[in-house]
Amino acid sequence: MLVEKNTPLQDCNTFGIVASADTLVRIHSAADVQEFVASPHYRGRKVFVLGGGSNIVLTGDVMDAVVLKMEIAGIAAIAQTDSHWIVEAGAGVLWHDLVAWTVEHGYPGLENLALVPGTVGAAPVQNIGAYGVELQDRFYELDAVDLASGHSFTLDAAQCAFGYRDSVFKHVPASPVGTPVAKVQGMGLAGRAVITKVRFALPKHWKPELGYMDLQRKQADEGVEHPSAQQIFDWVVAIRRAKLPDPSVVGNAGSFFKNPTVTDDQCRDILAREPKIVHYAMPNGSIKLAAGWMIDACGWKGKTVGNAGVYEKQALVLVNRGTGENSVTGGEVMTLAGAIQTSVYERFGIRLEPEPVVL
Repeated sequence: MLVEKNTPLQDCNTFGIVASADTLVRIHSAADVQEFVASPHYRGRKVFVLGGGSNIVLTGDVMDAVVLKMEIAGIAAIAQTDSHWIVEAGAGVLWHDLVAWTVEHGYPGLENLALVPGTVGAAPVQNIGAYGVELQDRFYELDAVDLASGHSFTLDAAQCAFGYRDSVFKHVPASPVGTPVAKVQGMGLAGRAVITKVRFALPKHWKPELGYMDLQRKQADEGVEHPSAQQIFDWVVAIRRAKLPDPSVVGNAGSFFKNPTVTDDQCRDILAREPKIVHYAMPNGSIKLAAGWMIDACGWKGKTVGNAGVYEKQALVLVNRGTGENSVTGGEVMTLAGAIQTSVYERFGIRLEPEPVVL
């Protein structure tokens, strides 16, 4: 366990917002988390778990919470069943690196999630998804450490309570802070646990997921009737690079707003007023609306407020127009986000919900 004081965080968040951590602890194993829980650096202080920093907006100059920087490495195929290979990865592994490794080693199933930013440990928290696949579709189980007791525990998919960009790790339980996980009441582990390893069940009898129009266009353009996992991986990478800015070049946190879901009746009402709105039927009968389309329809694409802007190629992405010490602030990002939310609500009657965690 390596403890640092007054550590700059600009390079630790993909928006490139200038901030620092009063205390930062680098975590390379579950044992490091257990050592931290028993150390004087903890002693009841707030804790923030930092992975790739791709899903956060820092709004203060200094984070007073202890920052646990997850750097647990390692990828391996550890087991198999009649129908699946079980692949395990450390929480600090970059998500895209895991996807590339699985495709390269012949374990298909994650290729639609190529180039999703962030780390493996953060992926279950958000239940990441892209191009017709969500993490819950490939999830097997995860290991975590209880921040109250220091004990390790394992959760399966049902215990993670996955939903759309949601999981048990995003909800605070009713139990008091310091209650061991085994005694926590209510579905919530936010601030109570640190994910250390994640395991995935990847199908031996794989078939491609081609439900999204962008992938169908690629398939038609290349004349491939039965694409391989590698081809889908390559297509997704090309599509995302064409639409989304590289955080190493233009600071951003990926898709800033969740795609809202409405009932069939609500959708018909909106379609009567906005017949061109992009929408998708969901398996549970609800309708998903394209937040990016609504933002674009409100005229926000390419607009800027201070050093915060809306990406010219994808209205769902907010970007950093500043550089260096003149980088965007969290306040500017949230001012722009609030203005967009107001515009969308006034036109469509829909309240957009941000995806990133605002700190």
